[in-house]
Amino acid sequence: MGREPGPGAPPPLLIACALGIEQLALRSGDRGGAPGPVTVLRTGMGPDRARTAVSRALAEEGWRDAAVIASGFCAGLAPGMHPGDLVVADETRGPDGTTLCSGTELLVKALVRAVPGRAVHTGPLTGSDHVVRGPERAALLATGAIAVDMESAATLGTARGTEPPGGGPGARPVAAVRVVVDAPEHELVRIGTVRGGISAFRVLRAVLPAFFEWHRSLLLPRR
Repeated sequence: MGREPGPGAPPPLLIACALGIEQLALRSGDRGGAPGPVTVLRTGMGPDRARTAVSRALAEEGWRDAAVIASGFCAGLAPGMHPGDLVVADETRGPDGTTLCSGTELLVKALVRAVPGRAVHTGPLTGSDHVVRGPERAALLATGAIAVDMESAATLGTARGTEPPGGGPGARPVAAVRVVVDAPEHELVRIGTVRGGISAFRVLRAVLPAFFEWHRSLLLPRR
């Protein structure tokens, strides 16, 4: 975990991702402008690992009232999506239910400034316990979801299920921002292709300033 917040410091920001390459991209991005402590947590792949890792992280001293962002790569579901496009969830959907995200419009505007020229898609992000391919992609699109990954729904559901004491329902800011690596017309054989320098890695490195702007803006009323 990152450094603990000092007295009077704003609540910290926990950025959760599954893969080592995602963590590398997020850790190597520009850290300037963070309003408080930030840590990039690698949870491991799959919803069960995400739940366990996030629950443990938020139980640590100094991190119990952290804002949480689920980030990394995803599979786009909608026609016309391309690798390197950004997906900002307005809600995540999983077996445990739906989690509404905080400050979605604010986050979209911040990302447009941070990564100019990249398409930003907003809508429901659905969860899966396996890599989605072929006809299953179309079936998920029919539910209204625009993208799918294995950890975001579990991450945000866990974060909202471990609210800070006295915070009240929905007090913890949560968000999910994913970069498309796999889309209907651009299906990848394996995630390792990302290591070859595809645009998604560069986009993921560039998102941190937008995360910090979202964090700073949403946490002001909570101080």
